[in-house]
Amino acid sequence: MPAWLRRLLPDDPLLLRIVGYYALLLGGGALLWRRAPEGALDAFAPAMLAGDGTLSALLRGETPPATAAAAAPPIALEALGAAVAAFALALPVAWTYMLTRERKGYRQSTVHTLVLLPVVVAGVVVLVKSSLALAFSLAGIVAAVRFRNTLDDSKDATFLFLAVGLGLAAGVELDVALVFSVIFNASTLALFYTDFGRTPPAVEGERAKRQLERAMAIANRTSQFVARVDDEVLRTLAPAQLDALATRVRRRRQESGAALPSVPENEYDARLLVETTDASAARALVESVLQERVKRWTPDDGEDADGQLLAYHVRWKKGTPPDAVLDAVQAEATPFVVRAEVA
Repeated sequence: MPAWLRRLLPDDPLLLRIVGYYALLLGGGALLWRRAPEGALDAFAPAMLAGDGTLSALLRGETPPATAAAAAPPIALEALGAAVAAFALALPVAWTYMLTRERKGYRQSTVHTLVLLPVVVAGVVVLVKSSLALAFSLAGIVAAVRFRNTLDDSKDATFLFLAVGLGLAAGVELDVALVFSVIFNASTLALFYTDFGRTPPAVEGERAKRQLERAMAIANRTSQFVARVDDEVLRTLAPAQLDALATRVRRRRQESGAALPSVPENEYDARLLVETTDASAARALVESVLQERVKRWTPDDGEDADGQLLAYHVRWKKGTPPDAVLDAVQAEATPFVVRAEVA
């Protein structure tokens, strides 16, 4: 195959399927109409309502008869022809939807709707187009029954609107339905492959820069960052996971303590010392009391040869005297606390 011809042919299997399907559908349909006996397919053609041989004569290039040569076809055959035509023309629309939504993902129910909705609409149109009473009855039924569905993308509404229009055209004017299907798919694929309407890289880069700056600003605000982590991460953890995380955080704080700036003395009022018999067991109890009874606190991991002393920088909460905090530590952390004092 020549290189220039290979470049013109699409590489996507689904796109090849759409192009090949339309070629087969148009070629096979033209061959069927030309080889079928005269008037044999008029009963299935919703484009010509009377079934008088007009469609066959036009496709053969002949002059259509002036008067009806046959009785009107059975409505069941006409509905069958409209439904089959709607299905055949809706299938490539569903393939186009799958191709253009492949990157973002799609729901299988939406694809099925794009295929089945035109079939239903075409059959209903054949049924009500010759009866005003049936048309009003159908409108009342549709008004009474509500169909609710949340669409993931605004383009999905366009595809569904086309599915309805395709069914209407298949039940009234089959050639219009064919034009709808071909033109819509060609336009959609052209917009998809040319990436028409995409935000210019300069604008998109500026927008990404602003989003990054906002994220960094939140990360630099300690209170907002901790609140975000607490809501989105810590709230979902089990108690055992929280204990393991607390141990890891304390270890990481000790490792990076030399590199971090020292805490200004005026941020805290005093240094709380707690002598324990088991520091690991008493730590969680003591810190729960501090979380409730002081305004702000932070561990002071100084030198402790025995490993039985807990130290914290604390800022007292207004209305809570230091003695009340010491008594609460003694009461809540019993029997692991030997004494608690303010240095």
